Parts: sequence; C-alpha cells; structure tokens
Amino acid sequence: MHMSTESIVNLLVFERRLDLPWVRRLRSLGKVAALFMGIVFMIGVAAAQTPYQPLPSGSPYVVEGTSDTIVYAVGRSLRINGAAKNGAFALGGDVIVQGVVEGDVASVGGSVILLEGGRIGGDVMVIGGTYRALDKTPNRNPAAQTIMYAGYEQELANLARNPMGLFAPQWSARYIGLRVLAILFWFIVSLVLTAAMPGTISRGVARLQLTSLRVAAIGFLGALAIGPGALLALRYLPTPISAVVGLMALLLILIAGVFGRVIIYAATGRWLQRKLFKVEKNSEAVDLLMGTVFWIALSSLPYVWPVVVSVVLVLSLGLALTARYRVGWKRRQAA
Repeated sequence: MHMSTESIVNLLVFERRLDLPWVRRLRSLGKVAALFMGIVFMIGVAAAQTPYQPLPSGSPYVVEGTSDTIVYAVGRSLRINGAAKNGAFALGGDVIVQGVVEGDVASVGGSVILLEGGRIGGDVMVIGGTYRALDKTPNRNPAAQTIMYAGYEQELANLARNPMGLFAPQWSARYIGLRVLAILFWFIVSLVLTAAMPGTISRGVARLQLTSLRVAAIGFLGALAIGPGALLALRYLPTPISAVVGLMALLLILIAGVFGRVIIYAATGRWLQRKLFKVEKNSEAVDLLMGTVFWIALSSLPYVWPVVVSVVLVLSLGLALTARYRVGWKRRQAA
C-alpha cells in the first residue's frame, strides 16, 4: 500500500496536533474532573447509609431523699427533689434543682434550672446551655460563681446520647456544603502560601517525599512532648513561665497546622498527578487542588477522620520541627 507525500504530511501534522500543550492540559483537567467525581461518588455512597436517629432523652433521673455522693445523669436530664451534698452533674441533659444541692452544679449540653424553693450552695457551670432561676432572689451562696457558655446545646446533647456519632457524622446538605467550603478555603490558602514562599514549600515537599518516616517519627515524638509537656508546664511552673510555654506550644501547633497542611496537600497532589497523568511538567495549581480534595474527602469519611486528622497533625509537626534540616545531609555524611 502506497501513501502520497501529501497524506504523510497530513498524518504527521495530525499527530503533532494531538501532542499540543493545550491538548495535554485538557486531558489533565479531564482526569482531574474524573477523579473529583469519583471522590464525590465515594462520599455519596457513604452518605447513603442510614442516618443516625438520636435516642430520646426519656424521663429525667429523679433524686429523692438525701445523697452523700455526687449525683449525675448521662444522656438525660437530672431532677433533684431531695438533697445532694456533694454536687450534681448532667451530660447531655438539664439539671433541675427543686431541692438542695450543697456542692457545685454543672451541665454539658443542657441547662441548669433553679426552681422556686430550690437552693444551690456551690458554683454553677453550664456549657452549651443557660442558667435560669425562677425565684426573684435565687437562694444561692453569695460567694458562688456562675460560669456559662451558651451554644451548641443540641449538638452536645446528641453527642452525649450517642458518643459514636462523633466518629460517624450525620450526612446532610449542610455538612457537604461545609466540606466544599473547606476545600475552597484550603485551596486558596495553599495557593497564597505557595506563591508567597515557593522555596519553603518546595523544600518541605522534597523533605516529605525523601524522609517521610523520619518526619513522621519526629512529629510523633514532638506531639508527645508538646501535649503532656504543656500540661505539666501549666501545672507546675510559675504562672508567667507556664503562660509563655503554653502560648509557644499553641503557636507552634497553629503554624505547623497551616504550613504542614499545605506541604502535605502539595506532595499528595504531585504524587497523584505523577501516577495518574503522563505530562512533562506538573501544574502546581492542579497539585494543590488534587491534594486538597483528596485529604478533605478522606477526612469526611465516618470512623476514618480521627486517624486522618492525627496523621496530618503528626506530619505537620514533623515538617515544622525539621524545617532547618537539609534533605541530603545523611548522604553527604555517609560519603
């Protein structure tokens, strides 16, 4: 079979046009879109699970007579008609005092209600609810304090009634919308930091790719040192020194959390683009987008997100603590 010169030229031109840069970019964007749709489909499959129905709070736990110990209720309200000498506590419900409580009263995910004729001798602490007294002049110790933080009452109550709900979040349009907003937020943050400090991000990506086990080990030891170390400093050191130590630990966690996330997203996106796409030069924007979508989607899966958050935190601390080390120091030392 013979082909004319014109046919051969047309064939060569056609093949070259298939290799044009914009064609390769279009293919890359198509694969990114396919990967994104796959992850969204995975989230949708997880969301198709039967949603958790909160357990009913039922009737409150009623205390009659006199109790010499701390009275408490978990997942429902606590009503005190008698006397509680050592305080009362409710997790996921209200504390209703009609009798006498000599000690402190606390409620997480509920409210503290002092009825007419009731008395609270200690402090009152409310997280997620309110404190209300029906008497015009509440029968309380004048030296007692009231600490109240209102907000997320229903969420804390549901968490107390079903602690496993923390590991299996309820899927809804609001939750998925927050996940999408998280992707957009971290993608923009990653773009800004990469444009502002490209050398720092590139060195962090190289360090994570070449010495990931060492970075993880140092980050794990750092997490162990920062957590108990900060608590011990706050307990045993003088107040000015403990405040400085706690502030420095918090600042390190915040900085490591931001820069570490960006480096992890960039490294993950670069690895995914290298495995899935065959292009001569990777796009930094595509790297960051793929890495952000991958980790945010992974951290949205039920029962998996605590492990994902722990891994990201440990790697972020490791990257922050090894920021001044060079990647190739071991090779030069061995040489």
